Order: sequence, then C-alpha cells, then structure tokens
Amino acid sequence: MTATASTTAPVADARALGLAHYAARGVLEHVLARHGVTFQQQVVLRAAITANAPRTPDDLIAQVQGSLKADPADIRATLDELLVRELLITDGTYLRPTDAGRELLAAVGAETAPITARVWGGIPAEDLAAAGRVLALVTERANAELAALTT
Repeated sequence: MTATASTTAPVADARALGLAHYAARGVLEHVLARHGVTFQQQVVLRAAITANAPRTPDDLIAQVQGSLKADPADIRATLDELLVRELLITDGTYLRPTDAGRELLAAVGAETAPITARVWGGIPAEDLAAAGRVLALVTERANAELAALTT
C-alpha cells in the first residue's frame, strides 16, 4: 500500500489572515515608498478622495480610526502632513483633495493594478465569495470585541 500526499487546504485562522495582510501591505508599502507616501497617508488620502461629500478633519479621523484602529492623534498628524504636502487643502471647515493628491493616488493605483491582478487572478469566484463572507464576519466580531475592551 502506498501513501499519498495530503492535499488538505489550510484552515483560515488569525495567523493566516495576518500573513496575507502583511504580505499584501508589504507590496503596497513598497510602491508607496517610491512615491514618498506612507500607508496611513494613503489611507487618509483615499478616504478624502472617495468620500461622497467634503469631510471635516474630525470626520476623516473618525473614518480612518474605524478602519485602522490607529490613535486619533496619529491620524491628525497624518492629516497635517498631507496638508503640508498640499495633497489635501482646507476649504472652510472641510478638507478637499487637491489635483496633486488625486494624481498621486491614481499613480499608485496604476502601479499596483497589475500586481493586484497577479495576486488575485485565477482565484475562483466562489472561493472569493466564501473568503469575503468569512472576512466580513471576522471583522464584525473583532470590532465588537475591541468595542467591549475599550468601553
């Protein structure tokens, strides 16, 4: 009797999620570094650019804090950096992305698009849907746990 190699799929867990996150983030941060932008700056700039309406600094800080779980003071410092670099400007009580900010984000997107296609390409749609459902549930539960820890 001959033994066959096991082709059991790895089980999704916190470590696998973390490894995937940091691998993908490492790629993005490599591209961002070529443009002189940090990960957090890109997240804040993207939030400002994709907003349906102009956002106040406090609105952007709350949105990014909800996503990154970063310290609001650090996010405010990031806003200040984007203002100094004129990637965002103030317009009364609102922040607006500048053309330079939009162009920067577009350049990063254009540079990462082929990489993203290679990373995600060929994964069956049903696997992506299942992973999406699991990740949404993990996010919801982890957010609830964090809220319980911080209240």
